[in-house]
Amino acid sequence: MGSSKGWLKRNLPLLFGEDNRQEMDIPLFPLNTVLFPGGLLPLRVFEQRYMDMVKTCMKQETPFGICLIKDGEEVGTPALPHDVGCLVRIADWDMPQLGVLNLKVQGMQRFSIEQHRVEKDGLIVAHVTMQPAERTQDIPPELAGCSAVLKGIMEKVGVENFAQPFHYEDAVWVGYRLAELLPIKLSAKQAMLEMNDSIMRLRILHKFLGQQGLTT
Repeated sequence: MGSSKGWLKRNLPLLFGEDNRQEMDIPLFPLNTVLFPGGLLPLRVFEQRYMDMVKTCMKQETPFGICLIKDGEEVGTPALPHDVGCLVRIADWDMPQLGVLNLKVQGMQRFSIEQHRVEKDGLIVAHVTMQPAERTQDIPPELAGCSAVLKGIMEKVGVENFAQPFHYEDAVWVGYRLAELLPIKLSAKQAMLEMNDSIMRLRILHKFLGQQGLTT
């Protein structure tokens, strides 16, 4: 097993500093999933383009981006990504067999794709602008049920599968985690990733939970 120790120390100024709208070039990993800042995601890497990308990121301790696929497939011909994705760091890795790399990545900050290109090996490289991190907000009393439901889901799934610290009182953190976990359409998850209003995001999720009989 391994981890990218020192990555946060080097990259926190970039991610959360004053210039948090910095532009940069990053490789992309388009997937049929939506990752939010603070979330953990296991990945199984076997395509050569992504093996090479991951090796470079681990060696240089640099991030890459995860985006929901807009058109195409995860394997084979390069897929067209949605314009907003999540920057990730490699939190842990393992190689159970030759040619297969298991990763655990952590979402860091949202970005917007300005333009992208496809390399000769099929890897997509994008020029992106980092989006400002959402400011923490207390959860309004009428939406407190969201926090309770999230806590129950996390305990059922296993809290070890989530990155600490936990912020059950923060509308941003609770909204991100619920949007990742709940069985809602990928297009809806993507819309919530692009949304900059944490209370509105939580209201939408609260309504969904109410429709399922999980909140009142």
